[in-house]
Amino acid sequence: MLGENGASVSEQTESTRTSLQENIEECDTKHSAMQQEAGSQSKKQLPADMYYKYEELHSRPYITPDSEIPENLLHLSHSFGYDCGRRANLKLLDDRTLIFIAGNMLVLLDVNTKEQRYLRSCSGGGIGAITAHPGKEYFVVAEKGKQPNIIVYEYPSLRPYRILRGGTEREYSFVEFNHNGSMLASVGSAPDYTLTLWDWRQEEVMLSCKAISQEVYRVSFSPYNPGMLTTSGFGHIKFWKMANTFTGPKLQGLIGHFGKTVPTDIEGYVELPDGKVLSGTDWGNLLLWDGNTIKVEICRNDGRTCHAGTVQPFSLEDGQLMTIGFDGVVRVWDFERINTADSNSDGSRFEMEPNNELVVGRNVCLSSVVRSSLPHSFVWFAQDSNGAIWKLDLSFTNTSPDPECLFSFHAGMIQGLDVSKKSYLMATTTLDCSVKVFDFLGKRELTTRRFNQGGTALCWAPPVVNQSGGLLVTGFENGVVRLLELYNPQRLQTITGQSPEGDAELRLRQPFKPHDAAVTAVAYERNGEILATGSADCTVFFFTVGENYNPIGFIHVPGPVQALEWSPHSHSDNNLLILCQSGHVVEVRSPDPATQKPTNTFHLSELPRRSFKFKSIKSRIKREEDTARNKAIKEKKKKVKEEWLKDTKQPDAEQEEEKEEEKEELPIIYIPDPPSPLCCGFYSQPGHFWLSMGGFDSGFLYHCKFSENQDEDPEQRQDEPFSFLPVHNAEDDPICSITFSSNRQLLLCGMNSGSIRIYPLQPGDHSLTSMQAYWTLSIHDNQYGHLRHIRCSHDDLFVLTAGDDGNIFSFSLLPPEEMQQSLQRNRAKIPSPKITLGNETEDIEDPAAYSLEKAKQKLQNDQLQQEVELKVSEKQKNLSELQKKFKKVLNNNQNLPEHIRLKPEELQLDQRCYKQAERLKAQRVMEVRKHLAWEQERCSIALKKLQDWFRDSLGGKMVTVVAIQTSHRVSTYHLPELAELSARVRHRSTTREPAGDRDAAVDCRKVRAQTAKGSSKIDEEEVLRHPVIRTAKIKLGDRQEERLRKAAEKAEQARAKIEKKKQEWAQIYAEKPSEDYEDPKDVEAIREAKENIGDYIGVKHRRVNAEMKREELISLEENMHEKQSEVNRRIVALRDSKLGLVSWLHTRAQRLEKVQQRLAVHLRRPPPILPNMLPEEVPEEKLRCSHSTLERYRSLREQRFKDLEQEGAASLLEQLEKEMEEEKKEEEQRSDEKETPRLSVSSVTNEGSELSELEEELQKEEEIRLLHEQNTLLEEMETAVCQFDAELLLLCRQKLHLDWRLKLADLRLVTLFQEMLLLKQFQRREGGLHEKLNTCITEENSITSKLEECNEQLEMKRRDIAKLQEREKALTAAFQASLGENNKYEEFLTKVFKKKIKRVKMKEQTGNEDEEDSDGDSEEDDDWDDDYDSEEGGAAVNDSICPEGCEPELFENTLQLRERRLDLEELLTEEKKSAEALKKESDSLAKKEKSVKSSRAALEDDLDLINREKLQKISELDVVVPLRLHQIEYVVNGSVPSDLSEALVLDKSELDRLKGRIQQLQGEKLYQRDLHRQARQQHTKLIHDRRSMAATIQTLEQQCNELMRTKFGRLVDLEALQMLSGNRRLEELKQEKLLKEAAYAKEIKQWDAKVEEARQALMEVTTCNTEHLRSATSLNEQKKDLQVKLSTSQKKMGRQQFQDYRRRTDQEAIQNLQDLVIRQSHQAEALRREIHLLSCKGGHMLPPDHTRLPPLSPLRTHIGSINTGK
Repeated sequence: MLGENGASVSEQTESTRTSLQENIEECDTKHSAMQQEAGSQSKKQLPADMYYKYEELHSRPYITPDSEIPENLLHLSHSFGYDCGRRANLKLLDDRTLIFIAGNMLVLLDVNTKEQRYLRSCSGGGIGAITAHPGKEYFVVAEKGKQPNIIVYEYPSLRPYRILRGGTEREYSFVEFNHNGSMLASVGSAPDYTLTLWDWRQEEVMLSCKAISQEVYRVSFSPYNPGMLTTSGFGHIKFWKMANTFTGPKLQGLIGHFGKTVPTDIEGYVELPDGKVLSGTDWGNLLLWDGNTIKVEICRNDGRTCHAGTVQPFSLEDGQLMTIGFDGVVRVWDFERINTADSNSDGSRFEMEPNNELVVGRNVCLSSVVRSSLPHSFVWFAQDSNGAIWKLDLSFTNTSPDPECLFSFHAGMIQGLDVSKKSYLMATTTLDCSVKVFDFLGKRELTTRRFNQGGTALCWAPPVVNQSGGLLVTGFENGVVRLLELYNPQRLQTITGQSPEGDAELRLRQPFKPHDAAVTAVAYERNGEILATGSADCTVFFFTVGENYNPIGFIHVPGPVQALEWSPHSHSDNNLLILCQSGHVVEVRSPDPATQKPTNTFHLSELPRRSFKFKSIKSRIKREEDTARNKAIKEKKKKVKEEWLKDTKQPDAEQEEEKEEEKEELPIIYIPDPPSPLCCGFYSQPGHFWLSMGGFDSGFLYHCKFSENQDEDPEQRQDEPFSFLPVHNAEDDPICSITFSSNRQLLLCGMNSGSIRIYPLQPGDHSLTSMQAYWTLSIHDNQYGHLRHIRCSHDDLFVLTAGDDGNIFSFSLLPPEEMQQSLQRNRAKIPSPKITLGNETEDIEDPAAYSLEKAKQKLQNDQLQQEVELKVSEKQKNLSELQKKFKKVLNNNQNLPEHIRLKPEELQLDQRCYKQAERLKAQRVMEVRKHLAWEQERCSIALKKLQDWFRDSLGGKMVTVVAIQTSHRVSTYHLPELAELSARVRHRSTTREPAGDRDAAVDCRKVRAQTAKGSSKIDEEEVLRHPVIRTAKIKLGDRQEERLRKAAEKAEQARAKIEKKKQEWAQIYAEKPSEDYEDPKDVEAIREAKENIGDYIGVKHRRVNAEMKREELISLEENMHEKQSEVNRRIVALRDSKLGLVSWLHTRAQRLEKVQQRLAVHLRRPPPILPNMLPEEVPEEKLRCSHSTLERYRSLREQRFKDLEQEGAASLLEQLEKEMEEEKKEEEQRSDEKETPRLSVSSVTNEGSELSELEEELQKEEEIRLLHEQNTLLEEMETAVCQFDAELLLLCRQKLHLDWRLKLADLRLVTLFQEMLLLKQFQRREGGLHEKLNTCITEENSITSKLEECNEQLEMKRRDIAKLQEREKALTAAFQASLGENNKYEEFLTKVFKKKIKRVKMKEQTGNEDEEDSDGDSEEDDDWDDDYDSEEGGAAVNDSICPEGCEPELFENTLQLRERRLDLEELLTEEKKSAEALKKESDSLAKKEKSVKSSRAALEDDLDLINREKLQKISELDVVVPLRLHQIEYVVNGSVPSDLSEALVLDKSELDRLKGRIQQLQGEKLYQRDLHRQARQQHTKLIHDRRSMAATIQTLEQQCNELMRTKFGRLVDLEALQMLSGNRRLEELKQEKLLKEAAYAKEIKQWDAKVEEARQALMEVTTCNTEHLRSATSLNEQKKDLQVKLSTSQKKMGRQQFQDYRRRTDQEAIQNLQDLVIRQSHQAEALRREIHLLSCKGGHMLPPDHTRLPPLSPLRTHIGSINTGK
């Protein structure tokens, strides 16, 4: 048995699906046969009418071979669930049929009748994805399992039409058709993630590749580009293209890059017409993808997200884009704004608001939507992840209906399921906070009750508890248990007269909270007297059952409770079996409420219990199986070998081979850690139970029992099962739930894979020996649909299952026909309400409500608090009575005579007098302080100054830190305070160029340039005229008005966008540098290179003065001071650490002393010498004095004054210090004297006492502990001291190194001071030259700015002159164009146009000079006119009268053009004069600039000479440089000369650097050459690119112009076109067209009726004519018969001649008939085209290329032809 059940997992899986694979193979065989029969011409072409048989494809249950279990053991009755958490689990086939996946079933749901039809998975491994064909003629089911298939079903016949094979390895995650339904795309899940494109009609793979290495949620074809696809999923989106390569078509994918955006899972997206993609995000915003990058992130205004949670775009139509979100809202966005969206300057977000939105409802989470199949419908069906299907109208009009919830289901895993013990009722609960009751016989939901928390457990009370069968016990995730009562509200009408809705309602009867965590199990005791509840908080609570459930108490268990089972009636004891998830099993006796005593807690600590902790034995079972298998193999080999030896007769060889055999190693015993979880279990016999384990220990049912030894800790015990039973094909598929039929002849198991398994059992088989054959069927999802709940109905006719996939199925054990007959009169009975049905009990809604145990504890605490308060109040009451008595005594005392009266002091118990005195004293102290306030302030300031000088400053006193065990010491630096930085004024010499004037000049030039640019815009203004809105003659509809409004808004937005772009372009052009622009960095580098070329490098940059040297000197001093201060701080910190160490050592020494006091003398180790702080380590202690010290100083001072010994303050201080030291020594001696006798007393006590053996043993233990503590203390003290000494030694070395560096810095300070004194001598000469240079630079800047301004104005004048000349040419061209061709007055009009006339200037003449100038001008004009007339030579032109025959308009136009020409000529003359004046001014300024620059160069040369002289003097100064002998390399004759004046001192690293610099410069030279060559190449390339770009721009402009001509017929302004708003006139014309079309349609309908009447009349005439033709035909036949008879009679006379003639006649008749058939076929084809054309256009008209058909010619017969021949 073990060998058979020990097969591998793969073999078990294969055996499970053997029948399914056989079905598929049979279908494959038939499929290939059908392909062969399709034809030999094309083997791959499948016939369009080929179908598969569904009965041969769908999966069937697995039945143990050779068993008598029927195949149709269970029949699916109904599905009550919906896997709403699955992606895209809702599709639409027609306007009333929805399909969705439910485990291994595909459900076809009728929206109107709510009827369901089912299709089973063909693989048995589940269904991965579904989709519907765009034409709704087919739908696709993509399977799960090993090498799953895609099955295409025809609708509505539901016949399998095509099977697609080999698309993935394990599971399909998504399938989708393209826009026209010709191709299908599928995406596989792990491990291959294959993207496949199918020619599904031919069952062929077109393209296939790996999509990505992550989970893919969706794939779709672009509706606008058939060759583009998009996939999205976990943290990615990918864009695909079907490309043709030289190796054939391939899929090319481009992964989307998120850039700065946080990567997100993309659930949905929409392809846009221009190739962009709009996707959703996890956080609720939209991402616009352009290519494979994010163009912009779209959000709402103020940074709000588009949706709360995940968002999915799903539709784009009529310029509107719709999105759904997990927040249950549908929003509509403007597509045009999204498509043209661009990020703002602050980030990559674009803010906009939706146009419309629809809030579906509260607690709604929309995950997918499908549109109605009706044309022009706005109805959508939505999948709600919270367990609903909605019907939405997204027309967004005033008449749109509200969202309608069509179906409501549970959301998430089913946490609890139970059935009524009296009727066909079922109750369920989940974490969606709902409890539902179903009538599984009537296939309907009765009622739903919602709460604030999710349900986690449910139990239907047995009839022994509730006779009506309407009581439910439900546990929730917050630890609350609610009793719910089910009743029929319709029967309340007879009691209360009300008429409520619905057939059932749930009423809250009683809530209570026994636990602090989720309730995981609920069970009634077998007699119905006790209710037990288990929780994840490792407790089980007991309640008494009655009208009100009262708590008994609770117990703790070793782990979270998995299940509870009471012992059946067959057991003698009434026990509760508690199964824990951790593998523990606890059995407790049923508590007796009568024997429970009232205590302060509900904890039942004395309740009898037994424990069991499962220990894994699976590895041992496997080991035994392997041992048995190996033994059998060896015995088989041995038998074969013995037979071979007998045949060969070689006994010696057998002995040798036995010696060579080696012992095989057995597998090790494995115990899983952590332990395997416990799934379920049940009683077998008293004290015995069966367990089903998960994890490593799955595959067996373990028979266990409680051990006799129960004294061991339940957490530490290990118990092994005493027997086990292998479960076939359950190695990785443990049993999650077990239930029995009422007669215990069927064992129903819910498997982890979602399948149901049924074992037939023998009656009374508690050891399950008959558990062999079984029937199994995959029902729920094989991956996550763990079947945790399985129940039988009260009559065992139905089986109910519920899984973690949210699906609930009901099965019948009888066929549907028999079930209907047997249950025809039965129906689910809902209990009647109670007569005393009152108000509902108040529910526990507070999530922080106390549990029963906590409430009881709190009640106890409150009672104790009340008792304490009562005692306090009693004490206060007694105190008040005593006070009254005391007052009475005082009064009596006052009444007594004075000589016997008690004094107040004798009765003084009240402290108020003392308080009054203290108050008066405080007032007097305040008055004294006010008088001495000034003196106090003065003394405090003086004290502060002393403290700042002597104590607070680190440089005031030197601190020396001494090591403890060594002689090392380190002292601080004596640092004088640095002078204030404000005293060292750092005036910079005025060597910099005064850039203020230059900057001001540049600003002025910019202002002038902008002004000139604004003034140069001549005749370039455009006036945007809004279209004139006409008065509407036809009333438009709401949609048309809305379209016009949106068009106007869009035009306004486009206008604003264009204006914004114009401003941006203007800004870009304004920032564009000129053609002669040079990079300032390059200019600076060139200048630096020019200055540094030559023998003397960097002279101008090395200009120094006295102020710079002073700053360098101060900087060096500050650096030295900073380094010394840093060391001082470290030394003081080390001193502070020593203070702490000394204190810590004294504390440890005291502890050591106490330890040694308790030790014998010979065991005491000598304590270390304790260090003390030396006076030089704490110099500030001298400044610290106590009040007693000051009093002593005052007394000594007074004594000196009395003795008249004036020795000064110093002698007083010395005397005071000596006295203080003597006092310290005396205190130390006294402390030593106190400690010494204590030690002797303890030692004497220890020596003189006699101890017992036990005391001696205890003393030895104490002695060992004290020795260890003594050693530890000594080691810690020694370690701390050594560590401190090491830190001090390190600081000593660092300070020594700093001393060496400071000495060098001091030498550097001397050198800097000498250089500063030297530079002060040159300061006056250099200052004068700098002043002159600054003046020269200022003048040069002024001249340069004026010159640049003049050049700019000159350039502007030249541009204006060029523009005026162009305008003059344009004016002349306009005049020529106005003349036209062959104008006979052309010569006259040309003279008029070119005539020079004297014009009066429109300005006042002021001054004699102006009058003279005007006279001169007039004379010149006269001369000019005379010259022109003389040049023409002829009569003068009279321009005052239009000649006869000439058009007056043309003549007037010529005069106007002449005026404009004269105006332009005057402007041109003035501009030329201005340009000449500016040219002269520019030349003079250039000469001045040249002279100023020469002066500046001379001054700079003088400054360079002075700087050289300064550097030469500085170089002559002596500098001290300390050198070691090995650093002197100046050797003469093998020895160092005594005179080293000729030696050169330099830094070796600097020398090495200079040598390396030579090579570096050579390399840089080569690099610069290469860089120059590359720059030239780059320059050439840029020029070429600019030309090619210009050509490309020209080409694109031509293409744009051609496209505009093609589309619009002419060149148009696209910006103006974008700014066009809606044309109301066009909409009115459209509306008018629709009205006229309706009228014309009505008229056409009338004409159709008339044509039909004429056609009927024609048919009647045709019928009559047909009758005549038939008569004629019959007569012809008769005539033919007569002729035949005649020919027969004349047969002898001319047989041969007649036969020849007849043959010829027949041939002619045949030819005529063939011609007639051809003509008729042509006529029929023409009629078909005409019919098609008329059906398309809706009217009776002939196509333009079709002529009227000729009438049909009559048929020619043989007789006719014979008669004609005659």
